Amino acid sequence: MGLLSKRKNKKFDYTPRFYKGEGSPFEIKHKFDEHRTTVGENANFKQKFNNAFDEFKNSPDKAANRRILVIVAILIFLFLLVIGFDLSIFFS
Repeated sequence: MGLLSKRKNKKFDYTPRFYKGEGSPFEIKHKFDEHRTTVGENANFKQKFNNAFDEFKNSPDKAANRRILVIVAILIFLFLLVIGFDLSIFFS
């Protein structure tokens, strides 16, 4: 060890024992990222919103989209009941 030189960090070449695959085993990635258009390097909020809306609109499972909309409508209705909103404006 010299007095004026800094110590070098040790480098290790570690490979996991049971890893058989391509790419880095240490990369953290969600398993559905390759199927989504909203995940990635989008520039701004408007582009992300447009991509999400297109993905929702062009989904192959239309029944799931309707189910989500019905669930959201029921939750909004229940929320309005809980806070005491006058629901008579919706019914004649």
